[in-house]
Amino acid sequence: MQVRLALYGVAVCLCLAPILSAQDAVKADPKHYTVITENDRVRILKVHYGPHEKSVMHSHPATVAVFLTDAKGEFTFADGKKQTFTVKAGDTQYEAANTHLPENTGDKGMDVIVVELKK
Repeated sequence: MQVRLALYGVAVCLCLAPILSAQDAVKADPKHYTVITENDRVRILKVHYGPHEKSVMHSHPATVAVFLTDAKGEFTFADGKKQTFTVKAGDTQYEAANTHLPENTGDKGMDVIVVELKK
Protein backbone atom coordinates (compact mmCIF):
# COMPACT_ATOMS: atom_id res chain seq x y z
CA MET A 1 0.00 0.00 0.00
CA GLN A 2 2.80 2.44 0.88
CA VAL A 3 4.64 1.58 -2.34
CA ARG A 4 1.52 2.25 -4.39
CA LEU A 5 1.00 5.61 -2.66
CA ALA A 6 4.64 6.54 -3.24
CA LEU A 7 4.35 5.66 -6.93
CA TYR A 8 1.23 7.83 -7.26
CA GLY A 9 3.11 10.68 -5.60
CA VAL A 10 6.02 10.34 -8.03
CA ALA A 11 3.64 10.24 -11.01
CA VAL A 12 1.86 13.42 -9.87
CA CYS A 13 5.19 15.21 -9.36
CA LEU A 14 6.40 14.21 -12.82
CA CYS A 15 3.18 15.42 -14.43
CA LEU A 16 3.23 18.74 -12.58
CA ALA A 17 6.96 19.41 -12.95
CA PRO A 18 6.73 21.33 -16.26
CA ILE A 19 3.97 23.53 -14.87
CA LEU A 20 5.61 24.14 -11.50
CA SER A 21 9.00 24.85 -13.03
CA ALA A 22 7.61 27.27 -15.63
CA GLN A 23 8.85 30.74 -14.93
CA ASP A 24 7.83 34.26 -15.67
CA ALA A 25 8.45 34.98 -19.37
CA VAL A 26 10.82 37.91 -18.74
CA LYS A 27 12.95 35.93 -16.28
CA ALA A 28 12.92 32.73 -18.33
CA ASP A 29 13.54 34.35 -21.73
CA PRO A 30 14.95 37.90 -21.52
CA LYS A 31 16.23 37.60 -25.10
CA HIS A 32 12.65 37.76 -26.42
CA TYR A 33 10.68 39.54 -23.64
CA THR A 34 11.21 43.09 -22.35
CA VAL A 35 9.07 44.96 -19.82
CA ILE A 36 7.88 48.28 -21.25
CA THR A 37 5.91 49.39 -18.20
CA GLU A 38 4.22 47.93 -15.15
CA ASN A 39 1.78 49.02 -12.47
CA ASP A 40 -0.52 47.30 -9.99
CA ARG A 41 -3.02 46.32 -12.73
CA VAL A 42 -0.97 45.42 -15.84
CA ARG A 43 2.49 44.61 -17.08
CA ILE A 44 3.16 45.46 -20.72
CA LEU A 45 5.80 43.45 -22.57
CA LYS A 46 7.52 43.99 -25.90
CA VAL A 47 8.10 40.64 -27.56
CA HIS A 48 10.39 39.98 -30.53
CA TYR A 49 11.26 36.66 -32.14
CA GLY A 50 13.54 36.45 -35.14
CA PRO A 51 12.77 34.02 -37.97
CA HIS A 52 12.50 30.44 -36.69
CA GLU A 53 13.41 31.40 -33.12
CA LYS A 54 12.01 29.42 -30.21
CA SER A 55 11.48 30.35 -26.58
CA VAL A 56 11.59 28.20 -23.45
CA MET A 57 8.64 26.91 -21.45
CA HIS A 58 7.26 29.82 -19.40
CA SER A 59 4.01 31.13 -17.99
CA HIS A 60 1.80 34.20 -18.24
CA PRO A 61 -1.25 35.35 -16.31
CA ALA A 62 -4.28 36.22 -18.45
CA THR A 63 -3.06 38.31 -21.40
CA VAL A 64 -4.11 40.45 -24.33
CA ALA A 65 -1.70 40.23 -27.28
CA VAL A 66 -1.49 42.78 -30.09
CA PHE A 67 0.45 41.51 -33.10
CA LEU A 68 2.54 44.19 -34.79
CA THR A 69 3.62 42.01 -37.71
CA ASP A 70 2.19 39.21 -39.83
CA ALA A 71 3.42 35.97 -38.29
CA LYS A 72 3.22 32.19 -38.25
CA GLY A 73 4.03 30.19 -35.18
CA GLU A 74 3.37 27.33 -32.87
CA PHE A 75 2.66 27.06 -29.15
CA THR A 76 3.67 23.94 -27.26
CA PHE A 77 1.80 23.69 -23.96
CA ALA A 78 2.93 22.13 -20.69
CA ASP A 79 0.88 19.00 -21.40
CA GLY A 80 2.68 18.52 -24.75
CA LYS A 81 -0.22 19.63 -26.95
CA LYS A 82 0.64 21.94 -29.85
CA GLN A 83 -1.31 24.74 -31.50
CA THR A 84 -0.28 26.48 -34.71
CA PHE A 85 -1.27 30.04 -35.47
CA THR A 86 -1.22 32.53 -38.32
CA VAL A 87 -1.85 36.20 -37.55
CA LYS A 88 -1.88 39.50 -39.39
CA ALA A 89 -0.46 42.79 -38.12
CA GLY A 90 -3.14 44.41 -35.98
CA ASP A 91 -4.74 41.13 -34.87
CA THR A 92 -5.48 40.87 -31.17
CA GLN A 93 -6.24 37.93 -28.93
CA TYR A 94 -7.09 37.23 -25.31
CA GLU A 95 -5.60 34.20 -23.57
CA ALA A 96 -6.37 32.84 -20.13
CA ALA A 97 -3.39 32.21 -17.86
CA ASN A 98 -1.24 29.46 -19.34
CA THR A 99 2.17 27.86 -19.61
CA HIS A 100 3.63 27.48 -23.09
CA LEU A 101 6.67 27.47 -25.34
CA PRO A 102 6.22 29.76 -28.37
CA GLU A 103 8.06 29.35 -31.65
CA ASN A 104 8.15 31.65 -34.66
CA THR A 105 7.87 29.22 -37.58
CA GLY A 106 7.90 32.00 -40.17
CA ASP A 107 10.71 33.40 -42.31
CA LYS A 108 10.31 36.94 -40.91
CA GLY A 109 10.59 38.43 -37.44
CA MET A 110 7.54 38.47 -35.19
CA ASP A 111 6.72 41.46 -32.98
CA VAL A 112 3.98 41.47 -30.35
CA ILE A 113 2.86 43.68 -27.48
CA VAL A 114 1.62 41.52 -24.61
CA VAL A 115 -0.48 43.05 -21.86
CA GLU A 116 -0.44 40.80 -18.78
CA LEU A 117 -3.49 41.35 -16.60
CA LYS A 118 -2.98 41.36 -12.84
CA LYS A 119 -5.67 40.46 -10.35
